[in-house]
Amino acid sequence: MTIFCSHCHRPLQADVNCLPRRGKEGPSALKPSRSTKNASKARRDQINTELQALRSLLPISAREKERLSYLHTMALVCLRLRGAQLFPPGTHVPPAGPALGAELLSLLPGFLLVLSASGKLVYISENVAQVLGLSMVELLAQGDTVFDILDEQAHEDARRQLLLAQEEPGREFTFVSEMRTSKAFRLQHGGNQAVAVRGRFMAPRWPACPSTAAFLALCTPVIRFPADGDAGSHDDLFQSTHVLDMTFTDVTESVTYHLGYRREELIGQSWYSLLHPEDADRAATQHRAVALGAGPGAGPAVLRVLRRDRSWAWLRVSARRDGGGQAITCTSRCLR
Repeated sequence: MTIFCSHCHRPLQADVNCLPRRGKEGPSALKPSRSTKNASKARRDQINTELQALRSLLPISAREKERLSYLHTMALVCLRLRGAQLFPPGTHVPPAGPALGAELLSLLPGFLLVLSASGKLVYISENVAQVLGLSMVELLAQGDTVFDILDEQAHEDARRQLLLAQEEPGREFTFVSEMRTSKAFRLQHGGNQAVAVRGRFMAPRWPACPSTAAFLALCTPVIRFPADGDAGSHDDLFQSTHVLDMTFTDVTESVTYHLGYRREELIGQSWYSLLHPEDADRAATQHRAVALGAGPGAGPAVLRVLRRDRSWAWLRVSARRDGGGQAITCTSRCLR
């Protein structure tokens, strides 16, 4: 019986095969693996070289450059690129945003913040460390959007305020939130820092559109929020009782110290008549949640309330339903 090769169909002896032996394939089979390994190392070396070149171009001191990790380097580069997109060469504003000297920054009551229309960080002034205990580089390590440095409970309110600000460029909007701080700050003060973000959308260049609009804000520290369940000092508190539509039925005498009104002046007045117009929606959300007896809006809310001298007081208001469900009691802590 003749045996034919399955490869070339020639007659073969039983111990002969025209196919190459596997043993001879071994050396050539290893070559692609070594080649891939060398190529990966070459790519890593190229990436490291490019990152070092980018780091050398950053406008920071040599000492700060030495401390930058690759993550921090990329965060700073992205920040500069967003700034260059909003403030390209030839505009009246430098590419990185407002260039302010250390002396001028030290005179500000807070730090400067510039955001894109989507909430991306574009500029943070260097004096942010005086407020949060974190440098600009350390803050960028938290993320590249304003929501990464805000307390989670403030995300929804911050998004709403930014959307409203986009609809009315030039109009000033304000919201208050806790911002992330350094571990040393939290150990010293017992928590993160409450900050009032006050700013407006502006168009650095024309034609104005969402891609060219920037939110310029001044962030000033507010007295730290007390922890839930922390009684704190009673000197900065007053209590008020309302019917379900938030009309005052009673208020403690300490309201005179904080807001300037006598107790008799407030009884019969609506709580909403004292609120800042921009905070009315936030107060209504809390009111609705308390009246219905559930919902995330039933938590504390930071609101601006009109004093008798026509200035605004920042209050942290906690509300609960009492009196068999027929009354709402508010505990207000004056922040500043």
